[in-house]
Amino acid sequence: MIYELRSYIVNEGKMPLLKARFGNVTMKFFEKHGIKSVGYWTNAIGGRSDEFLYMLAYEDMGHRERAWQAFQDDPDWQKARADSQVDGAFVHYVENRFLTPTDYSPLK
Repeated sequence: MIYELRSYIVNEGKMPLLKARFGNVTMKFFEKHGIKSVGYWTNAIGGRSDEFLYMLAYEDMGHRERAWQAFQDDPDWQKARADSQVDGAFVHYVENRFLTPTDYSPLK
């Protein structure tokens, strides 16, 4: 199992819109394409107030590449994303990391 930790730096005033889109739209597309959601976070103390983080799980990198490409290529997702951003993009900057659990990690 591998985990992808994604961090978005969100454009000013767009955090509520991004969070709503994830909760109401994006997660359904992840599920449709076999992408497992582990968790979604914003910073409560420390870090940046404009940062949105989430973690996804995959069987391996091959699974990630196939699933992520299918998600990105989905015309219904492309339309939903475009429709939600008619007043401007939500995200200014994206950073992602791929993590592998240690032998003793409770989350495998």
